[in-house]
Amino acid sequence: MNRIQWSMVTSCLLAAAFLCLPGVAAGAEQKKVKPLKVLMVTGGSSHDYDSQKLILSKGIAARANVDWTIAHMGGKNRNRKIKLFMKTNWAAGYDVVVHNQCFGGVVDVPFVEGIARVHAEGMPAVMIHCTPHSYRNAKTDAWRKVVGVSSFSHEKHRPLAVQNMAVEHPVMKGFPKTWNTPNGELYKIDKLWPGVTPLGKAFGKDTQKDHVCIWTNTHGKMRVFGTTIGHHNETMRKKTYLDLVTRGLLWACGKLDKNGKPEPGYAKPPTRNPSGAARQLPKTTGLKLSH
Repeated sequence: MNRIQWSMVTSCLLAAAFLCLPGVAAGAEQKKVKPLKVLMVTGGSSHDYDSQKLILSKGIAARANVDWTIAHMGGKNRNRKIKLFMKTNWAAGYDVVVHNQCFGGVVDVPFVEGIARVHAEGMPAVMIHCTPHSYRNAKTDAWRKVVGVSSFSHEKHRPLAVQNMAVEHPVMKGFPKTWNTPNGELYKIDKLWPGVTPLGKAFGKDTQKDHVCIWTNTHGKMRVFGTTIGHHNETMRKKTYLDLVTRGLLWACGKLDKNGKPEPGYAKPPTRNPSGAARQLPKTTGLKLSH
């Protein structure tokens, strides 16, 4: 074997050894996995959605392989029927929808049932804080069945001691036995619908009883992760919160194993989008993506 041939063999062996390194192998595997396409629908009254859409999208992008599109619509109007939901297949092309919204004044039954149908037919969802209160006065249970809980009011603002009810559940792996939130707004849960698995609870001082505040739900063909925690930005920014919601999102998408570990390739964001920057749909009209 001459010097040139030996040099080529050595180069190939070195390249093969490099690819076998754990970090490189993980990186190669990461590239084979497409990011989860996540649609966040946010807007409505009583909350700082301008800040929260960034806290959630950037926080989850720092933990999971996701590609965000944000539909921030409806302004501060709790009675607004946003145009996105007027499309028959409004979530087409996405892997999961994150709902963080407050449209409690909307009572149009066909409109609400149209939103719920998309999820009941199989679209996974993550339900954040006021989302269960959205459409709560509509005379249909379609949305409540998808969310998994019925709630019509909440207690006064105060920190919560959230108890881990299911330490072996993959979503709750790594969640403390008790998490004391910096601030909070405990929702009064009047009913858990069939398919719900309670994961966390907190004691209500006003009602003098526990209320579920973290759960999963299966309804129709879909999976849902939900939490009523998240009124205050200071709570939402906490590592415990963002870790929890990320695991919940991955579970809803079927990308979390029974030990609470993401499937290979879903544990980190793509290197092409390290900042977690998200596309945004216009706040009021139109559905064309603006970059």
